[in-house]
Amino acid sequence: MTTILATLTAALAVWLLTGPNTPTTRLSHLLTPTHPPNWRPLLHRLTRPCPTRLQAAWRAASIDLCQGLSAELSAGLTPADALTRAVATVDFPTPGPARLLTAAARDGGDIPKVLSSFGFHHLAACWTVSTTVGAGLSPLVDRVAQSLRADQAHRQDVAAQLAGPRATARMLAVLPALGLLMAAALDMNPLGFLFGGLPGLSCLTAGLALDAAGLWWTHRMAVRAES
Repeated sequence: MTTILATLTAALAVWLLTGPNTPTTRLSHLLTPTHPPNWRPLLHRLTRPCPTRLQAAWRAASIDLCQGLSAELSAGLTPADALTRAVATVDFPTPGPARLLTAAARDGGDIPKVLSSFGFHHLAACWTVSTTVGAGLSPLVDRVAQSLRADQAHRQDVAAQLAGPRATARMLAVLPALGLLMAAALDMNPLGFLFGGLPGLSCLTAGLALDAAGLWWTHRMAVRAES
């Protein structure tokens, strides 16, 4: 640990002695025209929802829509009115489904087409069968809702079972860093070996690559198991 602190102090001193002059740097910044950075792409990436979370939000919206539609149909409303009321109670990830479904139900539009455009294919099939064959819509929607709830319960069960392997993989990925800290506490100078020559850099590169590959492999296996 003493060796590491001495190395960092010496590097800071060399930088202060050989670094750029502060007044000169400030003057160059004042004379050089600067352009404000464009933070919109970065903010869009940071605020963009994760694909996995977005898929989960759509699945939850599909279940809520089926349950709400089934409840309104059981209350004796017409399919169009039941859909309008059910849509008003669902929290969709985007405002498009609520607006278009409400407009289609109110104006007599192609409701199955709108449902399919947002991924509600099972509900669209139920609506098509009900309108073309004359079958009751409520039993069909109940069957779809039960199927979606069963799939969601199975998916949550798989995710809970995969939580342990994922935590183990993250812990194993952090162990090399803990080993470096322990070696530094014993004055073994691990950083000097890793950054002091070609053998150390080779070991560092190989270790980081294997660590990243292990995390990626574990993540891929978990995603395949969930899907």
